[in-house]
Amino acid sequence: MPHLGSTVYLRALAAAALSSRPAATPRRTAPAERVVIVSASIGAGHDGAAHELHRRLRAAGVTVDRYDLLDLLPARIGRAVRDSYHRMLVRAPWVYQRIYSSTERAGGGGPLARALLRTAEDRMLRALPADTGAVVSTYPGASRVLGRLRLAGRLDVPVFTYLTDFSVHPLWVADGVDVHLAAHAVPAAQARALGAGDVRVGGPVVDPRFRPAQEAERGAARARFGLPATAPLALLVAGSWGVGPVRQVALELQGCGTAVPVVVCGRNEALARQLREDGIKHAYGWVDDMPGLMHAADVLVQNAGGLTSLEAFAAGLPVASYRCIPGHGPANAAALDEAGVAAWIQDAAELKDVLCDLIGGPRGLLQREAGLALFAAAGRGPADAIARACRARAPLPVPLAVAASGMRGAGAGAAVAPCAAGGTGARPAAAPSAADRIRTRPVLRRLAATAAAACTVGACAVGTAVATTDTGSGVMHAIGRTLDLDGPPHAHHPEGHRS
Repeated sequence: MPHLGSTVYLRALAAAALSSRPAATPRRTAPAERVVIVSASIGAGHDGAAHELHRRLRAAGVTVDRYDLLDLLPARIGRAVRDSYHRMLVRAPWVYQRIYSSTERAGGGGPLARALLRTAEDRMLRALPADTGAVVSTYPGASRVLGRLRLAGRLDVPVFTYLTDFSVHPLWVADGVDVHLAAHAVPAAQARALGAGDVRVGGPVVDPRFRPAQEAERGAARARFGLPATAPLALLVAGSWGVGPVRQVALELQGCGTAVPVVVCGRNEALARQLREDGIKHAYGWVDDMPGLMHAADVLVQNAGGLTSLEAFAAGLPVASYRCIPGHGPANAAALDEAGVAAWIQDAAELKDVLCDLIGGPRGLLQREAGLALFAAAGRGPADAIARACRARAPLPVPLAVAASGMRGAGAGAAVAPCAAGGTGARPAAAPSAADRIRTRPVLRRLAATAAAACTVGACAVGTAVATTDTGSGVMHAIGRTLDLDGPPHAHHPEGHRS
């Protein structure tokens, strides 16, 4: 495979731009009973939510198609983006923290990211069948692509965003999206504060195998995994990639003596081997039976606040966030703590006491009840709202855009207009930007977007390479302090994250 900076990628990108033709706008036939779900294979959380929505919609009699946004980017650039992100989390997590904080301050992605996503717009339209009744995104980039198509009038079916995270980064709230679906009132409030109009709380979507276990099931699960029959067990997870200070946390869990650590390393088999060499007896790579492992455990310790936390709530397992990965890790931990469904351990000295309280104390009981209440209060759930919108016969008008400045996060006194999706929310009114009014020739527009996309991938490759060299940390910190493409020129921003 050629390296990212090679001319092979640049030639492929240029060819993709020149050869692509404007896609026709899908028009619904009546009745439309097909939903298209767009996710992204970055980690497992976005795909996990898409899979469960798929299952529920199929059970409701709706035809469902699924696409990966990364496959819709030209010249296999999606794989490069995923690999760069993975490498950043593993070898230079502080770079991801800087990117996360920068885009959060700017209210979304920069011009290069927007140009990269524009390269997927025509491919997205071509992928949608003519009888599509609704489109659902479980990934922020897909929401941006679909929202732009709605605003441009090229897509006349409702677009839903399912917020997979408890903390809502500005990238999640895309102009043009008709409805944002949240698992809890905390992320719903954050989405509204960022300018989302129609926001609905529908509860989490997780596999129904995640449910509270009876004592007999608990014992059978422990026997199946070869775990101690009576000792308290702390299930430590680190996502599908096994990233973060997992080894350090596993040794801390073993050292504090409160519970036996049971570690799931995802696809990071090297980490699982290292842990076993360290004396962590119960260390696994990829586990297919996560419901069974949760039935066996007494507490979940996690570092990202993603889908696994929601699965633990459904299983009646108390959750602790500890030594979170940069970026969305602390943000999700803060939101989960605010919602009262997970403890956020920010000091190592608190680890033993908090775990004891979660395993056998009142805090654990309260968190179990709060976690299970997410599902009891979900009502008919997100899939029902999507299915009903899919079966509506009339095409929808183009949504009103949220202004890029002044309106996002505006208070109740801001000027608003009714949401085009016909929901209960409202969306601030704004005139189209100059960029949206300009109509350039399609080939030139695609060439410009492709060039920017090439620059984006090249920058990711160079930045990650520099960051992972012996002297890269100092160089990248210097660059980060003096250059912020999403902020004002020469602006200096403090380090940190929203918490």
